[in-house]
Amino acid sequence: MTDLSRRSWLKGAGLMSSLAVIGGIAPLHQLSAKEIKKFRPRPLTGNIKLSSNENPYGPSEKVRQAMISNFDQACRYPFSYSGELIEKIAAKESVSKDHIVLAGGSTEGLKVVGLTYGMNGGEIIAAQPTFLALMTYAAQWGGSVNWVPVDKNMMHDLDEMEKRISSKTKLIFLCNPNNPTSTLLPADRVLDFCNTVSDKVTIFSDEAYCDFIEDKNYPSMVSLVKKGKNIIVSKTFSKVYGLAGLRIGYMVAKPEIAAGLRKNIMAFTNVLAIEAAKNALDDQEFYDFSLNKTVEAKKIILEGLDDLNLEYAPSNTNFIFFKSGRNIEKLQQQMLAKGIMVGRPFPPFDDWCRISTGTLEEVIQFNDALKKVLS
Repeated sequence: MTDLSRRSWLKGAGLMSSLAVIGGIAPLHQLSAKEIKKFRPRPLTGNIKLSSNENPYGPSEKVRQAMISNFDQACRYPFSYSGELIEKIAAKESVSKDHIVLAGGSTEGLKVVGLTYGMNGGEIIAAQPTFLALMTYAAQWGGSVNWVPVDKNMMHDLDEMEKRISSKTKLIFLCNPNNPTSTLLPADRVLDFCNTVSDKVTIFSDEAYCDFIEDKNYPSMVSLVKKGKNIIVSKTFSKVYGLAGLRIGYMVAKPEIAAGLRKNIMAFTNVLAIEAAKNALDDQEFYDFSLNKTVEAKKIILEGLDDLNLEYAPSNTNFIFFKSGRNIEKLQQQMLAKGIMVGRPFPPFDDWCRISTGTLEEVIQFNDALKKVLS
């Protein structure tokens, strides 16, 4: 394992070792009553779910109040309520509002793109493993998928992807940072690839985890959309904003592409989700808290993995992909017996495990359970 993969998240201010904590979470990690009210941590009851890359905090107090205040509008269709949110998103991305496609979760956006580009035999080139929603839906509408295995660093093999382009290819799917491997493509390389290859075929850039990237100057492919490139960028309110259950996300594309996608939207979002998202964009305090707690949780998990001498990929997400050395379906059952839910299998990495960051109490319990299971 490289020093980067083992130590990159352990630099900086040290934390008390999670394995040294006795009888629960250390005082350093406890939230005050005020923080609990503001940030709504997930209660520590039942099985601990670290399997779906959800934010264990939120909705924030500000967002909750916005939904309550607008509950009387839940009897209304959402279309006439979306304009202000679209304008806020457009301002955030520095594009005009005709670049924005609002959807009932980013997964709905992925499905719409899968339908649009996969229909009637369209080919989609995608990494393996990666997030499957777009490709699965494309296949249901007659599309085909040209799978390209990730490289030795668990990153998209961009050179091979470009080589695979043919007259049948309608779309290249990039998930960056990638789910489940958590890896991030070098900025210059992905910019060059998208800039060049988008002249041949449309590129979809799934940026669901972009907020967790360590390098705050890392570019979104929205920068190329603004130059008129054939690129679709997907973002979500499910992760850092803690709104996964409300189902709201969006895509950014040049107006002619956006208009075509908008026609195929099947599951629009809802009034309460729109109000939640509007206020989430303004809630910088929750956004910063969410990112900081993700970093703390990852440090605790990585301390545990290092103590067990387990290999893992460098993470720029709210989850970690590590080599357990044990068939993941077996490990799933063993961890569930300890009250911990971990990620599903991601072939061909059948002995690798994806673990989401939870509250600090949850990840400390994960470390303890994994140590017992692998001992």
